[in-house]
Formats: sequence, C-alpha cells, structure tokens
Amino acid sequence: MNSKTGQTENQTNQRLQQSSSGYTIALAIGALGVVFGDIGTSPLYAVKECFVGFHPISVSFVNVMGVISLVFWSLTMVISIKYVTFILKADNHGEGGIFALLGLTSSSKESRFPKFKSSVVLIAIIGASLLYGDGVITPAISVLSAIEGLGVATKAANPFIVPLTCLILFVLFMVQSRGTSRIGKIFGPVMITWFIALSVLGAINIIKSPIILTALNPMHAVRFFIEHHYHGIIVMGSVVLCITGGEALYADLGHFGRRPISMSWYGIVYPALVLNYLGQGALLLTHSAAAHNPFYAMVPRPLLYPMVALATMATIIASQALITGVFSLTQQAVHFGFFPRLNITHTSSRKEGQIYIAGVNYALMIACIGVVLLFKESARLAGAYGVAVTLTMVITTLMYYMVLTKTYNWSKFKALPLISVFIVIDLAFVIGNLFKIRDGGWFTLLIATIVTIIMTTWKDGREMLSKKLLSMRFPLDMFLKDIASHPLTRVRGTAVFMTVSPIGTPPALLHHVKHNQVIHDKVILLSIRTSDVPFIEKKERLAIKSLGQEFYQVVASYGFMEYPNIPEIMKQLGRKDIETDPAKTTYYLGRETLLTTGDSKMMRWKKSLFAFMSRNASNPTVFFGIPPNRVIELGTQIEM
Repeated sequence: MNSKTGQTENQTNQRLQQSSSGYTIALAIGALGVVFGDIGTSPLYAVKECFVGFHPISVSFVNVMGVISLVFWSLTMVISIKYVTFILKADNHGEGGIFALLGLTSSSKESRFPKFKSSVVLIAIIGASLLYGDGVITPAISVLSAIEGLGVATKAANPFIVPLTCLILFVLFMVQSRGTSRIGKIFGPVMITWFIALSVLGAINIIKSPIILTALNPMHAVRFFIEHHYHGIIVMGSVVLCITGGEALYADLGHFGRRPISMSWYGIVYPALVLNYLGQGALLLTHSAAAHNPFYAMVPRPLLYPMVALATMATIIASQALITGVFSLTQQAVHFGFFPRLNITHTSSRKEGQIYIAGVNYALMIACIGVVLLFKESARLAGAYGVAVTLTMVITTLMYYMVLTKTYNWSKFKALPLISVFIVIDLAFVIGNLFKIRDGGWFTLLIATIVTIIMTTWKDGREMLSKKLLSMRFPLDMFLKDIASHPLTRVRGTAVFMTVSPIGTPPALLHHVKHNQVIHDKVILLSIRTSDVPFIEKKERLAIKSLGQEFYQVVASYGFMEYPNIPEIMKQLGRKDIETDPAKTTYYLGRETLLTTGDSKMMRWKKSLFAFMSRNASNPTVFFGIPPNRVIELGTQIEM
C-alpha cells in the first residue's frame, strides 16, 4: 500500500494528471499487484480448502456447483458491490482505510460527545489490530501455497517446501530496508501475466465442461445450503478465502484512486478470477481426485514448474503489498496517537509513502516464519485465515454506517437497507469462521488482542499523562507577566520549546528559566497537532500567535498521512517574518520519567506497559527531524 507523494497543494496537479487516460491506465496496472495481489492469489487455496480442509465436503455435482456459485456471488456482492461500488466512495480527502473512516466520523457533530468518540476510536483500533493479524497470515499462506506446487510436480520436493518458503520470506523481509521502487517496476507486468494465466487456465477447463457456467445461477448456492444446513455455513469459512483482499482494496484508495481501482477490478481481476474459479469447478466435475490441489491440477504438466515460478512471484508481490500496507497502517497509528513514536525510514526521495519501519518489519518476519513452521501446510494455515478478515469487514460496515448517518447525513431509513444487506453477508462469513478459531484462528485473534492492548494502553496513557502535565502547568499569561516585571538576561539566538499542548507554560521552559536564569532573544512555543484529514495545505499549516516580548506560540498541523518536519516549519516561520538563524537556534525538549506509584485509575500493569513503551519510543529528535547538535533535553519525574 504505497502512499501518495505529498501535500494537498499538489492535488490539483494530480487531478489533471489523472484525467489523462494514459496515466489512469498506468495506475490501473500498478494496482494489479499492490491492491489486488492478495485477492488475486487466492485461487491457489480457496477452492481446495472447501474440499480438503478442516471441514471438507465431498466432491459431488451439487457441492461443486454450490461452492463455485458461492465464490462467484461472494466476489460479486462483497467486492464488486460493497467495496468497489459503495465503500470506495467513503474517502477522506481521497484516502481510504480504517483510520480514514475514523477521521470521517471525527468530523461529525456526534464526535463532540466523549462516549461516542471513544466508542468509535475503540472500534477503529480493533479493526486495525485485526489487520495486523491478517498481515501475518497473508504472506505465509500465499508463498507456502505457491511453493506447494512443487509437491504436485514431484513428491521428492515435499521435504523442501517449508524450508524454501521460510527462505523466501526471510529474503523478502531482509530487502525491505532497500525500498520497493525497483521491485515495484515489475509488479504490473508480472501480475498481468498472472491474471492472463488464470484466465487461460480457467477458460480451457470451462470449454471441457461448460455446464459449470450454470453455477452463476444463485439457486445452486441456495440448493447447497438446503442440502447441508449448518454445515453449509461452516463451508463459508473456506469460501471467504476468495475475498480476503477486500480491505486492502479500500485501504489503497488514496494511492491509486477510485477510477483506476475500478478499471483494474472490472477489466482484468474480476473476469480472471471468475474464469479461474469456474475452471477449477469444471475440473472437479470430471476429475474429483484433483480436489487435493485443483489449481495446479489445471496446469499442463510441462508448464507446471514455470507456473510454480509465476505463482511464487505473484505471491511475493502480494506479500510485499501487504507488508508495505502494515508499515503505512503503523505510521497512521503513530500519528493518531495509538502507537509510540517509531523510527520511520524513507526509502525513496521521490515517493514519500515508501517507508520502512525496522521494528515492525522484523516482528512481521518472525511471526510469518513462525506460523509457517507451526502450521507447515497451506491447508492448516487456511484454518487460521479468515477470522480476522471477516471481523474487520464487519467493523468497516459499522463504521461506514456511522459515516453515512453522522457525516454524510443520510437518514436511517435510507442507510439501514443497504447496511443490512452488507451486515447479513458479513455475519454469514463471521459465523462460518467461528468454527476455525480452534483450528488456528486463535492465532490471528491473539495477535489482534496483543496489538489492541498496546494501542489502547498507549492512547489511554497519553491522555492520562497529558491531563497530568496540564494540571501541573503554570499559566502562560502569569509567566509572561513575571518575565516582564522581573526581566531576565536575554541571550542571542532563538529557543524553540516543543510542547504537547499550547495550553500553559511548557515544563521545559520553566526548568530552563529556573536553573539558567536567562532567556533567548526570541522564544517559540511549538506544538504539533495531527488532523483528522490526510493532508494539510502548507498555507494552512501554521497558526501563529504573538505573545509579546518576542514570545511566539506556534501550532503546526499535519494530516495523518504526513510527517512533521521541524526544519521545514522554521523555514515557513521565516517566510512569515519570524526570522531565525539555524546556527543560533536551540531546541528544548521535555523528557518525562514515568513512575507507576501514582493514584491514577489506570491498572498497574498497564502503567508499567505504558512506561516501558514510553522509554523505548523513538527519540523525538530523529522523529521530528531536528538537528541533533541543536537539542537540549530537560527531564522531570511524573507519578501516574
């Protein structure tokens, strides 16, 4: 999920570019790997899981027609109608995803009420946490299912499947620090080849057994449920594997735009997937033994090894897209105040969205390789896959309803019929996946629970710390009066005091005056504020207030897709007649030592966790791009 390159002021130029059909086609081709990599590689395992998974059904005419009908209508109702037709329209200034929806709900009138806001934030955090669980399973199951094609070619390859999968994943994660620009150039051509291969393989088998085309009739799905009753719902836990890329489609809205994504889906991806799934169904009608691996069973034997190579490249691309998506999700969580500051490395001088977060990368690598070693087979991994995705889909639907009714001012009578259809479909998938919790779904839920605890602890801890600091702050107007009545020695240069809130006097400023008994010629009290929109125009970036005596209060606003940059802020201040000399500017930062012996209502173990995360958060000097040789840190102890 690569991010847009920059600021809102460039959006007019981007729209002009996007009006060019050539540019739109280029974006559509790029979306094939980044947006549709996950859903595009699902034919490797989706149908197979229905017939040889943890809760298999027999390979019969009714079952094959029913499963293929369910797959087709799942793709149609969930991806084509829910996401492409409706959800993509819920964009936050062009951006999509869980946090974009959170930003939209924050702009509604109800966001003024603390209970409503806290409930929506919690729902968004849970949704984001579930995506982290999905982020662990997707690379593992995608690459493993591709490499398992070697086992179809020769049984002698079976002992090497798991080690080779782990090796590919290891290399994939180790090259992340170099950026994705080079490998990104081959995303489009490889994925075009992949989708063409899906289409051709499917069409060949449809010609051999054209009766499979009648599976497009939804009555086959109805007949399947009539015959299997509750077991039909269980099979939905396997059918869901064909739509697991829906959330990625929405999250990547800002990177490609609604039109290119729609073009890719309807022009290439949707037809290729439908043809391939129909082809797998046609094969099963005539060769029931192919259920063990229907995708590779469609491939002519001389082309088996090349197909394994192509599938491996496609799954690597799908994994790459999800890894960068996790980086982007983490970056947004940091800006929203749900994660502590992390060292974010920009891997491209041209594309701001190409980032690398070492800690997240290595955690993902260990988790992905760990699940491959734990589950060993894609069929067993499929047992863990889908639980997090379906719950995330429910959360997206609920937040979409809030956006429709609270932000877009739809009436409940207008919104409920649409949302009810989506919820019924989502809940059918959720119920089907509940049976998979024991089979491995517990793993993704465990990851989501851990991430939720981390996010909520950091959010609650920051709020508690902010209240504590504000209660301790000396009123700024009284401080300025005191400075005026008891003049201090002014030294040459500029002092910039970083402060979380513009309210009150920064503790670092009080400590500086108390211990040094001097003040600089020019003093800037600088606060960074993250907005609910993805980008802020430069002309609206700074709110400046002159406090007299060469004191200035500055609030710099950034969107949740942007990165605060202090040197750039100082340059903007210079253009607004607040001249500063970089060689004579000193930045003062407060560093709090947190003690867990206070009387706050936060549980003791959460206090300890928050204190641990606070100690290990990225240095603000690096995070804000402050020249390290111009920084002075002043510490204080705070009891929580």
